[in-house]
Amino acid sequence: MAAPLRIQSDWAQALRKDEGEAWLSCHPPGKPTLYGSLTCQGIGLDGIPEVTASEGFIVNEINKKSIQISCPKENASSKFLAPYTTFSRIHAKSITCLDISSGGGLGVSSSTDGSMKIWQASNGELRRVLEGHVFDVNCCRFFPSGLVVLSGGMDAQLKIWSAEDASCVVTFKGHKGGILDTAIVDRGKNVVSGSRDGTARLWDCGRSACLGVIADCGSSINGVAVGTADNSINLGSPQQMPSEREVGTESKMLLLAREDKKLQCLGLQSRQPVFLFIGSDAFNCCTFLSGFLLLAGTQDGNIYQLDVRSPRFSGVNCMIVLIIPGITLKGDGSCFIVQQDLDYVIELTGADCDPVYKVATWEKQIYTCCRDGLVRRYQLSDL
Repeated sequence: MAAPLRIQSDWAQALRKDEGEAWLSCHPPGKPTLYGSLTCQGIGLDGIPEVTASEGFIVNEINKKSIQISCPKENASSKFLAPYTTFSRIHAKSITCLDISSGGGLGVSSSTDGSMKIWQASNGELRRVLEGHVFDVNCCRFFPSGLVVLSGGMDAQLKIWSAEDASCVVTFKGHKGGILDTAIVDRGKNVVSGSRDGTARLWDCGRSACLGVIADCGSSINGVAVGTADNSINLGSPQQMPSEREVGTESKMLLLAREDKKLQCLGLQSRQPVFLFIGSDAFNCCTFLSGFLLLAGTQDGNIYQLDVRSPRFSGVNCMIVLIIPGITLKGDGSCFIVQQDLDYVIELTGADCDPVYKVATWEKQIYTCCRDGLVRRYQLSDL
């Protein structure tokens, strides 16, 4: 595993000043940390700073929003991407969750201040305030239409909202503990929720009814994910005829990240077990990469990758908080884009030691939300 490089969180601003400096470091496993600095020698006619690195480090490439640094002694290299823009007026406190609509026009986010808001994704301008939950809203996401929002809160309620007029059109009740994560099945006639009460439930949006308890774990469910199973995976058969209100569940797997160190996979329609894995600590999050590959992260910093067809796990220590395909978020505020075909890591910078809680993507744009109360937007075209 390459020695990780770190850089000053506001390096892009610091290096746009003559003789401006930014610190950097390399942390080789089991060895002393190597410290260095970057210094701006001036701004070129193209607006790109001319930057030199101190001994032991090399500036391989730089533009207005990204810089690639290497440490030859440790054979380490990273590219750092600064935010294209930062939205500071959406929430006053930590932002716990966010999502971007399918068309890329709107964002939705929730905060520890108890609010949930819809905003313009291009500039962060506030469009709607969604009021109705009691206590914190833990999770929010757009339906595939981009016109409707699903949310879950500490009040044990699951709600569906109109993004057009901020009205709450459906409220689901049944959980006995706070809802920590949700998933949408296909186009959204059914949704899944995971709760502190240890249950995962399947809901019928059209009739505002619970179609069943998919799993009762006896332990908090921190994350849920629904994925379409590869044809080679046996999902089992339901013990009784599924409700006609279940739409699109027959070929789906349900993944549960549990507080009791277990990662559980079930057939969504059959309710039959596919596997149960015990990890090193509480599972915080999970996601499907394909019809047979998945990733899950634990509280102690391990990322587990599994091929459902042959359940053997591999782990990478990464202080994980939350993951989506190709992107890893860490509790120290760093956020990485991991691509197997690159010999370097891409890090999204800006957060200064505050955890990044959630990431959402639309085309070549990435949005993150952080404990510091900021939404940051990155342009992959800036790489």
